[in-house]
Amino acid sequence: MDQEERLTAVDNVVTQFNTYEDFLDSQITSVDLYYLEDEGLARQLVELGYRGTGEVVKREDFEARKAAIETARLAERTQKKTLTSAGKDLQDNFLKALAVREEDNHNGKVSTVIFIRDKNSHGQEVSGYIDYAHRLKIEDFEVYFSGKRRLLPKPTDMSFYNWDSHIAVWNSTPNYQVIADNLEGLLFKYKRDRKILNVDPKEHIRIKRRLRSHRPAQTHRPGDQDQPEPTSTVGRLTD
Repeated sequence: MDQEERLTAVDNVVTQFNTYEDFLDSQITSVDLYYLEDEGLARQLVELGYRGTGEVVKREDFEARKAAIETARLAERTQKKTLTSAGKDLQDNFLKALAVREEDNHNGKVSTVIFIRDKNSHGQEVSGYIDYAHRLKIEDFEVYFSGKRRLLPKPTDMSFYNWDSHIAVWNSTPNYQVIADNLEGLLFKYKRDRKILNVDPKEHIRIKRRLRSHRPAQTHRPGDQDQPEPTSTVGRLTD
C-alpha cells in the first residue's frame, strides 16, 4: 500500500469511529472472543495486525489524524466567530471596506495599513497609520462594526500624531518595521517579504481615511517565469 492509499485508509477509519478502541472492537469477531476469552488481548492482536477483518491502522496514526481533523474544525469555527463584520448591515463606506478585508487580514493573505485623520472624544485632531491585522488580533472590532465607537489611531499604532499637543509616536508592529528617519518621509517595511510601503505625507491633509492593502510577495523559483507578480491595491475613501 502506497502513502496515499494508507492515508485514505486512516481517514476512512477516523471518520467512522470516535475512538481507536471502537475501531479495534469493530475488527474483533465473536469467534475471536470465543477462543481468546479476553477482549483486551483481542484488541492487542488487532492492533499488531495479527487479527482483524480490515486494514491495519496504527494507534499513533489514528490519534494524529483525529487531532488534525479536530484542529481544522476548531480553526474553522474560530475563523467564523472572529469575523466581527459578518451579518452587519454596514452603511458607512469605510466600514464596508474594512469588512471586505477582515478575513484576508486574519489569515495573512493581505496586510492592510489604514490611515485616519479625525477628531477624538476631546475634540483634538489626531492622525495615524494603523496595522489592521495587528489591531484585529489585539482588539475586538465589534464596537466599530456595530457603530458603537469610531476607529481612531492610538499612540500604540504604527504612527500617531496629535495636531493639538504636537505629540508624535512611532511603533513597529509584528507585521511592519517603521522607518521614520528617512528623507522620503515615513516608510513601513513589511517583515514577511521586506517590501517598503512609501506613504505620501502630502496627501494626509486632503484625505481623512485611507486604506492601503499589500499582498505578500510570492516565492519565485528559477523557471517559474509565468507566476503572477506580487500585487498591491490602494483604496481611498473620503467621508
